Amino acid sequence: MNSPAKDFASVLETFPNPAPQRDYQIRIVCPEFTSVCPRTGQPDFGTLVFTYVPDQLCVELKSLKLYLQQFRNEGIFYEAVTNRILDDLVGVLHPRWMKLLARFRPRGGITTSVLACYPREK
Repeated sequence: MNSPAKDFASVLETFPNPAPQRDYQIRIVCPEFTSVCPRTGQPDFGTLVFTYVPDQLCVELKSLKLYLQQFRNEGIFYEAVTNRILDDLVGVLHPRWMKLLARFRPRGGITTSVLACYPREK
């Protein structure tokens, strides 16, 4: 049985979009993401690439770093963590569009990438 998700999103901070009249993309690369495999307890390492078009708010980077560090000891599958992070950021920022590409390092000769988008691409 899974325990309820901890509220990691409360550490996320924002600031006003300096150009809300314009669509422009912000790209953030986090090459040191870590979490834990819930089956094996082994650490998972990955690179997260966020791309988004802000509406009224942008994410403050130090708070994003602190948010992501909370997953360091969290047992969670790649697919779940990618979607959870996207959901948390969308819930705080309300962007016009956001994409998260999570590229995990190889384990046992297999690499995995998970791509999640908001709104859903058709």
